[in-house]
Order: sequence, then C-alpha cells, then structure tokens
Amino acid sequence: MAPRERGKLKSVCRKHIRLQPPPLDDRRDTPVTGGVHTDRQMPIETRVRFPERSAFHDDLNRRVDGYFEGEGRSRHGGWRMAAKSAVLFAWLAGSWCLLMFAPVHAWEAVLLSVSVGLAMAGIGFSVMHDANHGGTSSDGRLNGVMSFALDLMGASSFLWRLKHNVQHHTYPNISGLDPDIEAGSPFLRLAPWQPRRWHHRFQPLYVWLLYGVFPLQWWFFHDPRELVTGRIGGKQFPPARGWTLFAALAGKAFFLGWAFVLPALLHPSWALFGLWAIAIFTLGNVLAAVFQLAHCVGEADFVVSGRVDTDWAEHQIATTVDFARSNALLGWYLGGLNFQVEHHLFPRVCHLHYPALAAIVEETCLAHGVRYRCEPTLRSALAANFAWLHRMGLPLRLEVS
Repeated sequence: MAPRERGKLKSVCRKHIRLQPPPLDDRRDTPVTGGVHTDRQMPIETRVRFPERSAFHDDLNRRVDGYFEGEGRSRHGGWRMAAKSAVLFAWLAGSWCLLMFAPVHAWEAVLLSVSVGLAMAGIGFSVMHDANHGGTSSDGRLNGVMSFALDLMGASSFLWRLKHNVQHHTYPNISGLDPDIEAGSPFLRLAPWQPRRWHHRFQPLYVWLLYGVFPLQWWFFHDPRELVTGRIGGKQFPPARGWTLFAALAGKAFFLGWAFVLPALLHPSWALFGLWAIAIFTLGNVLAAVFQLAHCVGEADFVVSGRVDTDWAEHQIATTVDFARSNALLGWYLGGLNFQVEHHLFPRVCHLHYPALAAIVEETCLAHGVRYRCEPTLRSALAANFAWLHRMGLPLRLEVS
C-alpha cells in the first residue's frame, strides 16, 4: 500500500474502522494452515461492529461444549474423515483413469465427465473445506496438507482462506464485505442493495450458464489477478511469497497438467472440448448452487454495512439457511454443507458433527426466541433460490410490492 493510502487509512480507522477479532474465541479449532492463523493473514477494515456477545451465544457455546466434553468427543474428523477423503479421491482418480485409458463409447465418456465434475466438487465440499477451516485434524500440518486439495483442483487454497474463512464467514450477506454475494455482479443481482439491470429479470434462466463457467473464471482470472495485485474485492492482503507463492503456482501447474495437458496429449481430438465443458459445467453448477441455497433465499437476511443489530452468532443464523437435513446421502456428499447454520457457527468443527449440532442449535434458538431457518428438502431449497433470483430481477416497484 502506498504511503499516501496508508495515511488515509489510518485517519479513517481512528474514526470508524475496527479490526474484527475472530468470532469464536476457542483457539483449539482456529482455522490453521501451516501454523498460521487465518485471521492474522488478512486484516479486514470494516465499519461493521457486532454488539457484545449475547446470552444466546454464551448458552449455545456452553451446550456445544457439553456435547463434546461430556462424551470426550473430538471436534475433528479422525479416521472417519480419513476414510471419506480416500473414497472421494478414489472416485475422482477412477473416473479420470477410465476416461483417459479405457476404451469407452461416447455416452460413457459423457457420464465419466459428469462423474469427474461431481467428484471434484465432493473433494471441495468435504476434504479441502474442512482442512482449510482446521476441522480435519488437530494437527495444523495435516490440515495444511489436506487443504492443498483445492490447489490440485485448480484454485488457490491461500486465496480461498482469505476470501472464505475471513471475509465470508465473518460478514455473510453484508453489503461490500461478503465477496460471495458480490461476485456475480453485474451479471447477477443477488442482494437488494445491488443495482438492477434489465437483464436481471432473466437471471433465473441464465444463472446456470454462469455457474457453468464460474470455475474457468476462478482458475484463470480471479486467482492470477489477486496473486499479482495483492487485493481481494478492493482490500489489500499480505501477498503470497516464498513457499506460499511456490505452492500456489505449483498447484496450478499440476492441475493444468492432469486436467488439460495430459488429456490433450493422450486424446488429441475436438471431442475433448465437449468433455471438458461437461465436467466444468457440472463442477460449477454444483459448487455455486450449494452456496446459493444457504444464503440467497428469501428466508435469509441481507444487511447493509454498518447496520448490524445482532451479535455475531445471531447474525450467522439470520443470514444462513439449512436445507434437507434428513437427507443423509446428500449430507455425506455435500460435506455437511446442507447444515450451513451449524457450519457458520462452528466452522472449526468437522462436518461429521453437524447433524448432532443441528439439534442443539435449534433447541437453543427455541429457548431464546431466535428464529432458526431450514428448508425441509433439496427441492424446496432450489425453489426458494429460484424465487429469490426472480424477485431480485423484478423492477423495483414490483419487488417492493
């Protein structure tokens, strides 16, 4: 940052801005990679100040602590997480190897391409997500190794921790501070404060096409730009240097090798473009839709920066929605991300505990009069998201009415 900019920032800080501390003070589960606390990697300058911790927040932490300490449970994944990770990696490797080395018909190649996209998304949901939050293991080094799964899938785990762990998890659905909400603009209108354009009325129809190309934007535009400029959403962050920068570049190179270069060498055919498109379209839609179902629905609150009236925990519940909690197969595949409320409240806990925590969270919300939001099925969650996209695309007078 230039000296002039630093001077301006300091003057603003004295009046308005506060460095937001980690929302949970239990350092045992602080998201760690390579021994570095995520919240120390990227100071977030913001005008948002959450009120002091409420009685609800204290009671919720007490009950969740009782769940873990009463039975001597670990907050991490243990052998079950190791087994699940092995299954997901085997799924991806098996699908890719069959596609590359087995004599398959065209329709089989299409199905295998879909399988590759689904397996990549599954690794993202379960393996890299828990590891980057520090939920896989109590060993920070192991979390660091497992978090590199994201780099092997084409995206930078270093940048993801800054955008997701720090910005999105601290300030979900707050204007200007949640990069996930702002990422679709100007093509998508996901929040009420975003300007409406004529094409937004059609966004429920074309959103799936944008989701389909989102991985390409992530791999080849956003990551390189942010690594070069040292800025995410206009905010400066400590740039990647040394081993961190080498790991980010090496991960990109490895991904390009197995995903694009090797297939082109083994099967130099125009048909590859179709298979790449199918895999990427599958990956993008599955990844993006899961976020949308949790935050971009009518049941979730959207908050203008500087107007937060609830404490951090109640804000997480107000801006996040669970869905399909009774669908065990879906929960397994999504890495517990259909339990988004629990994930936002306890991001450092392995997702294998979310079903049990959901009952505790809902019970505590009922005791304190805090509204708990949940869509009963995947279908109802998709319908709620479609309705929200439609509402955000309406002319202002119709949206208000």
